[in-house]
Amino acid sequence: MRKQQQDLRDRLETEFAEQGAVAVLDCDCVNLTIPVEHWLATARTLRDAREFEFAQLTDLCGMDYATYGQTEWDTERVTGSGFSRGVEGTGLGRFAWPDRPMDVNCEQRFAVIVHLLSIRQNQRLRLRCFATKDSPPRVPSLVDIWNAANWYERETFDLYGVIFDGHPDLRRLLTDYGFVGHPLRKDFPLSGNVEVRYDPEQKRVIYEPVSIEPRVLVPRVIRSDSRYADRDVEKPTDA
Repeated sequence: MRKQQQDLRDRLETEFAEQGAVAVLDCDCVNLTIPVEHWLATARTLRDAREFEFAQLTDLCGMDYATYGQTEWDTERVTGSGFSRGVEGTGLGRFAWPDRPMDVNCEQRFAVIVHLLSIRQNQRLRLRCFATKDSPPRVPSLVDIWNAANWYERETFDLYGVIFDGHPDLRRLLTDYGFVGHPLRKDFPLSGNVEVRYDPEQKRVIYEPVSIEPRVLVPRVIRSDSRYADRDVEKPTDA
C-alpha cells in the first residue's frame, strides 16, 4: 500500500506541477495542496482523468490556521514545583467578542480540506486549498463536480464563514437564525456571545448577552505534598 501511495504522489506532482501544487505523503494518506485559482480545474481532473478517477467525495471541512503552532501551555520552561502549568491565557478565544484581537498575524488563515475516494483505483486523497484573503474568505464551490459537497460546504460556511462561490443554496446549517459569528473560528469566544433561558413572564425562550466572563482555568497539579513527608506511606503519583 505504501508503494501505491508513493506512486500516486508522484503522479500528482507530475500532473499538477504547473499549477503550483504540493503533494506529500503524511499520516498514511497522500495530501495535495492546490492554489485556490486552480481549485475547480484540479478537482475536475481528479474526478475524470483515467489515472485518478476520484469519483466520490467523502468529506469536506474547514480549517482555521490563526494560531497554528502556538500553545497556551508551556511545559518546558516552567518550574517543577507548584500548582501552575504555565498557561499564558492569550488564545484568541479567551477574549470577549468586543475585545477580541482584530489583527490576526497569519499569512494564510482559512483552508478547505476535501477527502476523496477512488473505488476503481483503490486510493484515497486529501485535497486542500487556502481561501482567498478577502473578507469574508472565498473558495469556488465543488457542488457541480461532486454533489455530495452541498451540505458540507453549507456546514463550513456556517462554522467558519467561508463563502463558496457558485453554491446553489448557501445558508447556515447548524446554528440558529440570526446567529452572530462563526463558532469554529479561533477568535470566536469560548463562552459564546449569547445564552439561552426560559422567561416565565414572556413564556418563551429568550436570548441574552452571555454572563460568563472569559477566564483561564488552571488545573491543580500536586507534584509534592508535605502531608506524606517522613511517613511510611506511599506517595501519590503526579496527576
